[in-house]
Parts: sequence; structure tokens; C-alpha cells
Amino acid sequence: MNAVAAKTPGPGRPKDLEKRAAILQAAKQLFPQNGFEGTSMDMIAATAGVSKLTVYSHFTDKESLFGEAVREKCAEQMPDALFDVDVSGPLREQLTAIARAFFALATSSESIALNRLLTAGAGSSAKLAQIFWEAGPQRVQRDFANFLAREVEAGQLEIDDVPRAASQFFCLLKGELHARQLCGCSGATFQPGEVDRHIAATVDLFIRAYATKGQAAVSR
Repeated sequence: MNAVAAKTPGPGRPKDLEKRAAILQAAKQLFPQNGFEGTSMDMIAATAGVSKLTVYSHFTDKESLFGEAVREKCAEQMPDALFDVDVSGPLREQLTAIARAFFALATSSESIALNRLLTAGAGSSAKLAQIFWEAGPQRVQRDFANFLAREVEAGQLEIDDVPRAASQFFCLLKGELHARQLCGCSGATFQPGEVDRHIAATVDLFIRAYATKGQAAVSR
């Protein structure tokens, strides 16, 4: 009897993980939809199908929940495995995979909504903007900078200022297409071919700027 009991998982643990996942899913839906101020912990609890007490048992306050929701959204579309370096594989393919994932994340309806939310409340939500930056863009840029640093060590790239190069890559990727979305232009719906050409041109420019001579020739 004791041996059986010892092998039995602690009660409620899988259920707790399911509730946490449901809370985060609700947060990822409601924050972009209603804004930070317009989303209450009561709303999140109701959407997740849990009590407000359960929400607070997983997240101390709404700000920490917001930050975790941003982190999880980024991790879904740009997981750690995306930044694994394969020095035996084509550099262009690795950069293109990262570029596609980042562009999809940056131009998603949730990201655009959050960008507009933070821009509209720039004066009153500096703390919220900092939470967003650290949980999302900063984390992604740091992971990419680490990727670039390992490529430099492997002799694939020549970069003096790796953090700046990482920032340049993502700024180039956003480009005019992302700016049109933020402005709400009517023509901001992209055709797949347009996105493909934009990503290919960005990767090509980055490789010509930073790849070693041998690697640049191989990547053409």
C-alpha cells in the first residue's frame, strides 16, 4: 500500500498546470483585445474557467501576468530551438527561418494591437512598456545576438558589435510592411510573395554585410 502511494503523483499538480495554461491563454487573448486597463483579473478568470483566487495563486498581479503572457507568445513563435546553431548547415537557411518567425510574430494581430496600446498610452504606461520590452523584444534580440555570437566564433560571420547587428536585422525585417500595419493603412494585408521577397532581401543584405568572404560566396 505504501509502495503504491509513493508512486502516485502529488494531487492536483497536472490540474494546476492546466489551469496555469488556461490563464495564460485567456491573458494572451484579452490583453491585445481590451488593452491592459480594460482587462481585469476577473475577466481573465472567467475566460480561463477558474476562480480569481486561482489566478492570483499563479501570478502575483496583473503586471506579472501581462509579462508572462508576452513571454509565452514570443516563445510560441520563436522557441529556443530556433536559435540553435548548425555550423554544418547553410547560414542563409538559418537566418531565413529566424526572419520568418520574427516577421510573423511582429505582424501578428496581437503584436500590432499591443504596440498601438503602448504607443497610445506612452506617457502613462512607461512601466508597462518596460515590462513588454523586457518580456518580448529584448528576450528575442538577446537570443538572436547569442546565435550571431556563436556564428562569429564558428567563423561564419564577422561582426564587431553583435548586439547592434541583431538590432539592425530585426529593424530591417520590420521595414515598411510593419510600419504600414501600425499606421492602419488599408493596403497593409500582405501577399505571401511580397513577404517572401522582403525576407529574402533582408537576409541577403545582412549576409553581404556580415558574412565572411567564403560564407558569403556559399550563401549566394
